[in-house]
Amino acid sequence: MVNTKHLEGFLDRLWLQQGVSQHTLSAYRSDLSHFARWLEPRAIPLEKAAVSDIEAYLSALHDQGRNPRTLARFLSAARKFYGWLLHEHLRKDDPTNHVRTPKQPRSLPKTLSEEAVSALLSAPDAESALGLRDRAMLEVLYASGLRISELVQLQMNQLSLRQGLVRVIGKGDKERLVPLGEEALHALERYLRHGRPELLGKPVDVVFLSTRGKQMTRQTFWHRIRLHSRSAGLPDDVSPHRLRHAFATHLLNHGADLRALQMLLGHADISTTQIYTQVAKARLKQLHAAHHPRG
Repeated sequence: MVNTKHLEGFLDRLWLQQGVSQHTLSAYRSDLSHFARWLEPRAIPLEKAAVSDIEAYLSALHDQGRNPRTLARFLSAARKFYGWLLHEHLRKDDPTNHVRTPKQPRSLPKTLSEEAVSALLSAPDAESALGLRDRAMLEVLYASGLRISELVQLQMNQLSLRQGLVRVIGKGDKERLVPLGEEALHALERYLRHGRPELLGKPVDVVFLSTRGKQMTRQTFWHRIRLHSRSAGLPDDVSPHRLRHAFATHLLNHGADLRALQMLLGHADISTTQIYTQVAKARLKQLHAAHHPRG
């Protein structure tokens, strides 16, 4: 029978000191107990497993067809467990220090078709202050590819309506200039002229205001975009980030340069931007299969 003394001590410490959820504790217990049972026929206690044992176990999981996320989850639990044993002086080394994390498959970001985006942008009520605000936010988000945090934090002095530009302060306080299209500029001008004054209480510099005249939260805008997606008959999983993905994918589909897209999105590394080429290729394959006479 597997001795779980050290495992339970580790889990108790996680719960007491780090407030780890019961769901996470249960996952750690399951993953590490499974490893302990795998070690038992080899007469190796869980707390004494070596680098070779962990690597052999990962290889066994792989051969069983377990996906890389399962392997990575086990290794995450093992790193915490053996790190705790080392900290408690229950062993002199951490075997996981020499084990590579299984490479995760890079999933393609979910995007929206141009028709779906058009339906979403048309959903807000253009006759109300909130509708004007939401329409402007959606138009700016799709026209510029801003992150949701960049959008809700946007200040009046970052806008240049005359030049049709927005100065974005992104990750690491790095600035970039992003052009706005005519539709986004028109929606923004209407909101600033007719919607924002109605929402404004005390003078503030933030562009997009809540009903209390303050900066909107990310959660509030997330709720608003879900509301409008439902009214447009779109799936419930539409999010601000999917509009950012749509911005990138649609630009590439229409011939945008990858380096230019990198600058617009504010990516430090072009490898982050290259994922969108896969989305564009996938879309082109679908179109070819659907419309080519020999597709």
